[in-house]
Amino acid sequence: MSDNATCPPQRMPTAPHPPGSDHAPAHDHAYLQHLLSRRNQAAGRDASIDAAIERAFVRDVAMLVLDMCGFSRITARHGIIHFLAMVHQMEQAARPAIVGNGGEVIKQEADNLFAVFLQPEQALQAALDIHRALDAMNAVLPPEAALQASVGIGYGPTLVIAGKDLFGHEMNLACKLGEDIAGPGETLLTASACALLPAGRYVFSDRPCTIGGALLPAHRLEACLFERPLGGVV
Repeated sequence: MSDNATCPPQRMPTAPHPPGSDHAPAHDHAYLQHLLSRRNQAAGRDASIDAAIERAFVRDVAMLVLDMCGFSRITARHGIIHFLAMVHQMEQAARPAIVGNGGEVIKQEADNLFAVFLQPEQALQAALDIHRALDAMNAVLPPEAALQASVGIGYGPTLVIAGKDLFGHEMNLACKLGEDIAGPGETLLTASACALLPAGRYVFSDRPCTIGGALLPAHRLEACLFERPLGGVV
């Protein structure tokens, strides 16, 4: 991706209907349940069923995992309705930033939001736009309503169920980074996501962490070295 090229938002790729699927759409939850039932009923592992699942659901994607900060503190002080209103404001900031950078929201669970993109840079730009939008909201909000979020980004083979869920190793790592390790206003990336970013456009610091006893090399975004309009794709 060149520094001067401008790309329109891109839709997530879909697969053709797998053979024998009765024209089931790719990423369809009911079709996955059907295939898993067949697999469980087979005498042993069925390679053809596994291949059908991979064809219909597994894609190389970048995923963004957003977590709002301060749930326990804010809820204890101001009540759950106050926090739910803040979650609504977060969604108003996050969804346009995700769609504007070519992403797709897969699900939202309480104060967590999960999205996928074709490339890590799209996910990173969406994270930057989300933080910028929240900062703009905070400029006119009282302190008790200030919005802060942490973000984790990964990239790799992922089983995507449309409008339902995401599964995969990089997805697990992005969740750990976004929900457990990143602090307010931070964006952390896995090594796989960071490796695919164009050189000379961002500044990172190393942020290694331990997950399940294993060392995870991760990177904290420190700065973006170019300016772009909110919601644009460079």
